Amino acid sequence: MRKLQNDHMDGNGWADFGYNLAVCEHGYVFEGRGKNAQNAANGNTTLNRNHFAVLALVGNSGHVSPTVDQVAGLKDAIAYLRANGAGREIKGHKDGYATLCPGGPLYKMLKAGELEPTKPPTPPVAYEPFPGDAWFRKKPNSAVVTAMGKRLVAVKCSAYTDGPGPKWTNADRESFRKWQRKLGDSPEFCDGWPGKRQWDALKVPKV
Repeated sequence: MRKLQNDHMDGNGWADFGYNLAVCEHGYVFEGRGKNAQNAANGNTTLNRNHFAVLALVGNSGHVSPTVDQVAGLKDAIAYLRANGAGREIKGHKDGYATLCPGGPLYKMLKAGELEPTKPPTPPVAYEPFPGDAWFRKKPNSAVVTAMGKRLVAVKCSAYTDGPGPKWTNADRESFRKWQRKLGDSPEFCDGWPGKRQWDALKVPKV
């Protein structure tokens, strides 16, 4: 990293190491210019302005194919940059500039989608449990009522004039009545007072 930085600064006259990040064969991700500075590595000003640049430390002799650890490091680098403003595309240097970089083996992996970061598992969505029939009849003042109201608005069952709030009102009851009717329930079950099955079907997010 120090040698490359010296080459870029002393040889090329650049302000710093040319790339935003670099990844060695052991999978370590090194910070070059980091996430907040324009790189100088992509070949021209437009490419540098519009793209981040990650250097994989491979060459055209010796270490020419990325190791498993290096690929993992590249995925980490890409995920990090995406979390800090990068777009979804992953391109090789040669896709925008006349060069052999990033070399045959790595470019083949790139085109095959093998550098796409692994998506983290999606956490399960937590919903509010049914608070019970009697709870609503006591006209509660709770964030749960607001969350319910927002869901009713989202499913186009709103009778609100001022928007959902924490205090149970006739507008909440009328909105829930719309939901009961949307579910196709019999008239005797469309009185605006939530039942467990109807509540569970609404999927009110946990507050």
